Amino acid sequence: MILVSVMYPAGGRFDMAYYLGHHMPLVRERWSSFGLHEAKIVRGVSTPDGGEAPYQVMALLTWESADAFQKAAAAHGAEIFGDIPNFTDRQAQVQINEFPESGA
Repeated sequence: MILVSVMYPAGGRFDMAYYLGHHMPLVRERWSSFGLHEAKIVRGVSTPDGGEAPYQVMALLTWESADAFQKAAAAHGAEIFGDIPNFTDRQAQVQINEFPESGA
């Protein structure tokens, strides 16, 4: 299993209603059959010292494998990534994460 973090930097436009009502259902519909197990959304609130959160929204996508993610992106990436300007003017940062074997 891997976790793909899609992080949208703070500032700029972000239409949460569109994101939750259209974009994320599209992601789940197109990518679930490719090995997307779970998609959680979190909204950045602040830093520990009360400053502005560096990311306004993060999507945490749990995948069967990195290969599954690559296949899904190849099959439907143009549609999914092409939808991003419909809800934000920010460039997402994407990171692929592994779960440690020990689970710690």
